Amino acid sequence: MMDTFIGLSPVQQALIATLFTWGMTAVGAALVFTTKKVNQKLMDGMLGFAGGVMIAASFWSLLAPSIEMAEQNSSFPSWFPAAVGFLLGGFFLWVADKIIPHLHPSSSMKDAEGINPASKRRSTLLVFAITLHNIPEGLAIGVAFGAVAAGMPSATMAAAIALAIGIGIQNFPEGTAVSMPLRREGMSRRKSFFYGQLSAAVEPISAVIGVIAVTTMQPMLPFALSFAAGAMIFVVVEEVIPGSQENGNKDLASMCLMIGFAVMMILDVAFG
Repeated sequence: MMDTFIGLSPVQQALIATLFTWGMTAVGAALVFTTKKVNQKLMDGMLGFAGGVMIAASFWSLLAPSIEMAEQNSSFPSWFPAAVGFLLGGFFLWVADKIIPHLHPSSSMKDAEGINPASKRRSTLLVFAITLHNIPEGLAIGVAFGAVAAGMPSATMAAAIALAIGIGIQNFPEGTAVSMPLRREGMSRRKSFFYGQLSAAVEPISAVIGVIAVTTMQPMLPFALSFAAGAMIFVVVEEVIPGSQENGNKDLASMCLMIGFAVMMILDVAFG
């Protein structure tokens, strides 16, 4: 089975990987069929875990390979692509955050962000919020598989798969974070699930964009890797960590973040 996967094109590999991460979001959203309320401590712990996974993936799977690739190219100092791409990734998400109307799951409608959010339904704003998070995640997976296809020495198939597994694990609480608030507000279970899983639909799209970008413009690969890392770190700092700690479970969320970081680090080092 693994041999069959390796024999696929990088676009097909990235699609399969992001279908898995999308599926994990759907599994998280499906909790709406089994319960009306998820324990807040459990939810905050899962969000903290997700933040740890994203931070570890940003370094081990994206920034470190970016620096290694730059060291093999004398056109730039080894730190330059990682620093520039990282900052551009954060800036891109900051701009998207200001433009796209969205609402974080734990916020009220008066706290909605973006351009003219009042014209959108709460369900739409919630989906947009998690979709913003999933853009850099899909891009990161696409860039990782594109780097393998480009034959970069520091990029391995095992590391790309480990990245997809790690992101899939942290997508679980994101699906729950959309579906459960909608259910509490009276939306049907089916609709709550639909909107919860829909938030990850952008991951296959952004993954394909990532693959195409790095396979057609190989010199840009170190920048692309660090761009995805910067975008993910922005999401973690701006939303995931604050969201995990605003209900008073700071210690639990912090410890779960540490565990998430360790799990992703082990996946990347052991299989990469």
